[in-house]
Amino acid sequence: MNNFYIYIVSSNSRRIYIGMTNSLERRIYEHKNKVIKGFTARYYMERLVYYEVFSSAQQVIDRETELKGLLREKKLALINGMNPEWKDLSEGWR
Repeated sequence: MNNFYIYIVSSNSRRIYIGMTNSLERRIYEHKNKVIKGFTARYYMERLVYYEVFSSAQQVIDRETELKGLLREKKLALINGMNPEWKDLSEGWR
């Protein structure tokens, strides 16, 4: 059984990016090492501050659409609810 993940990464200035993946550890490694050039590499978004786990691809796609449609304050409330100190939840991986 595969898991699917919705996640939020952040820069030190708390700029955020919402993404989805079927391998959270690999995807966070890619963010930290700027493997894929673009928005997250340009703004140094390396800190995993929020994630959710799903059992189907459709569930994660639906949730990503929902989260991206929220106002910023609601996204910040999600992060603060799970991770009020905005610690890197991937600290210690690889």
